[in-house]
Amino acid sequence: MTSHILGRTARSVSAIGLGTWQLGGDWGTVDDGDARAVLDASLEAGVTMYDTADVYGDGRSESRIGAWRTDRGLGDSIFVATKMGRRVALDTANYTLANFREWTDRSRRNLAVDTLDLVQLHCPPEGVFASDEVFDALDTLVAEQVITAYGVSVETTAQALASIARPGVATVQIVLNAFRLKPLDEVLPAAAAAGVGVIARIPLASGLLSGRYDHDTQFAADDHRSYNRDGSSFDAGETFSGVDYDDGVEAAREFSALAREHGLEPAAAAIAWLTQIPGVSTVIPGARNVDQARRNAAAGSVAPLGPEFTAAVRDLYDRRLRAAVHDRW
Repeated sequence: MTSHILGRTARSVSAIGLGTWQLGGDWGTVDDGDARAVLDASLEAGVTMYDTADVYGDGRSESRIGAWRTDRGLGDSIFVATKMGRRVALDTANYTLANFREWTDRSRRNLAVDTLDLVQLHCPPEGVFASDEVFDALDTLVAEQVITAYGVSVETTAQALASIARPGVATVQIVLNAFRLKPLDEVLPAAAAAGVGVIARIPLASGLLSGRYDHDTQFAADDHRSYNRDGSSFDAGETFSGVDYDDGVEAAREFSALAREHGLEPAAAAIAWLTQIPGVSTVIPGARNVDQARRNAAAGSVAPLGPEFTAAVRDLYDRRLRAAVHDRW
C-alpha cells in the first residue's frame, strides 16, 4: 500500500484508509464480530489510516477500534482520526475548551489511548470557522498532549478554504468523488500550498459509484440512504453526495461503463482515481464486510488511469451533475 504524509501531522498513512461510520451505525446493523473482521481484513491489506467519530453509534465505532487496537497490540503502527462536535446542538457557543476537554476525554476512553492522533471538528456550524477562540482551544489541547493534531471535517469548499488558512489545522476532510468535483479546483491547490492534508470521504457516493444499485434498490430503515436523502437528519451532501438518487443511478451506469473500458470494476476505479490525484493524502471508503474491505484496499494497486480518465469523469460530471451540486457545496 502506498503511503503519504498526512499534512501537518507529519505522520505517514496509507493512501487508502478505512472509514468506520458503517461500524458504528446508520448503515444497517454490523455486529461486533463482523466489525472486528472488517478491521482485521483492512489491516492485512495494508491499511494504516482509520477514520471514526464520537457520534458513530454514539461511541460504538470508537470503542470497537480501541478494543481491536489494544487486543492486536498495534500501538502507533496505525493512525486513528476521530471527530467531535455532533453530539450536541450545532451552535458555535458549544465549541468551548471545557466541552472539548469532555469530548476528547470520552474519545480517549473509547479508543483506549492517552493522546488522540487526530481530532477533527465534525462538520461544525458556520460560526466556528471565524472563531479564534475555537482554534485557540484546540491549540491548548495540543499543548497539553491531549491530542497530537487537529483538523476540520467540512461540508463546503468555502469552509475548507477557511480551515486551511488556520495555521494550526493539520488536515481537512471533505466529500470528494467522481460526483463531487468542486474541491479539485481550489481546495487541493490551497491545501498543498499550506501543507495541509486532504482526507477524501464518501469516495463511492454512498455506494452509487459501485454500480450495484438500480432505481428499485431498497435500503434498510436504519440506513441513512433511506432516511436522509432530503437532508432531514444531517447535511444532504453526506447521502449519495447530495445527488438525486435516480439521477445518480443513471450517472453511475455511465461511470461503470467507463471503468470497465479500463478493465476495472466501478468501485475500484472510483477509489483508485482519487488516490492518484495529486494533493489527496488518503481516501477513506467504508466497508460493512471483509470482501468490501479487501476490494477497497486493492484499489491502491491499480495502474495510473491517466488524464483521459479524468477528462471523461469531468465530462460526466459537467453533463449530468454539475448543475445540481456544484454551487451547493
